[in-house]
Amino acid sequence: MKQLGKSDLWVTPVSVGCMSLGENAAVYTDLLRRAVDAGINFFDTADLYNKGLNELYVGEALKPVRKDVIIATKVGNQWRPDGSGWDWNPSKAYILKHIDQSLKRLKTDYIDLYQLHGGTIDDPIDEIIEAFERIKEQGKIRWYGISSIRPNVIREYIKRAHIVSVMTQYSLLDHRPEEATLDLLHENGVSVICRGTVAQGMLIGKPATNYLQYTDGEVARAAKTVAKVAERLGLTPLDVALAYVLGHPAVATVALGIRTTAQLDEAIDVLQRAEPLPDGVRHQLRQSVRTFHYEAHR
Repeated sequence: MKQLGKSDLWVTPVSVGCMSLGENAAVYTDLLRRAVDAGINFFDTADLYNKGLNELYVGEALKPVRKDVIIATKVGNQWRPDGSGWDWNPSKAYILKHIDQSLKRLKTDYIDLYQLHGGTIDDPIDEIIEAFERIKEQGKIRWYGISSIRPNVIREYIKRAHIVSVMTQYSLLDHRPEEATLDLLHENGVSVICRGTVAQGMLIGKPATNYLQYTDGEVARAAKTVAKVAERLGLTPLDVALAYVLGHPAVATVALGIRTTAQLDEAIDVLQRAEPLPDGVRHQLRQSVRTFHYEAHR
């Protein structure tokens, strides 16, 4: 396990992103309980997902094992009354109100990690921090962080707040954080929670399409390199894709979107085998794709 920032939370290198859970109670309960039984301890959701129902599902499934797990959720996206979509609302009042709704849905009296679900440089950042600090003092949350890919936003929270984590998209095919934020976060004792690590499944076998700045041909070549490395090392492509990002010291855990028993079994296998890549292999993987950087929000 790795310590999440400067908190007292220790998380497994593989964790569960709960956004994709279905609505069948028997299925999602079985998936989450099996994950816990296998040693996975970190579960991430958000009040945005399925209009709050995802938090409800996670809370119901994990209530009997609450003391054994770390529950993370997010706030800042407000559903419109007619359900047609959502708007960004990072106001202090919104955060102070919606923490109580998340607690109720999650069937718990505290949230281990509460995250701002996005953020812009024009947000009332000091007021947002005041809201998180207040609910932390009240015991409603243990720690807080942000979910963001924007370097300028991440830098502001590092400077101004006591965040312990940043959830961000990071993979072999989206290595922009390596240039912009990972070293800075590590130097400041802030951990990274990775999402998007298998690039929509294309690094582990799904058909290649254009992805970010890469053509489908480039994506296919990257996936082929991952597969060759996996074969040589006696691993799976999922092992290699996750080991690549876990090889950076800032990264604490990789949140995998899990919908099926087969996906969970693969995640459990990776957790049980989790080992660093041999010297030079991570560099070889990185050299298999061309470099690109964030252009906006730098």
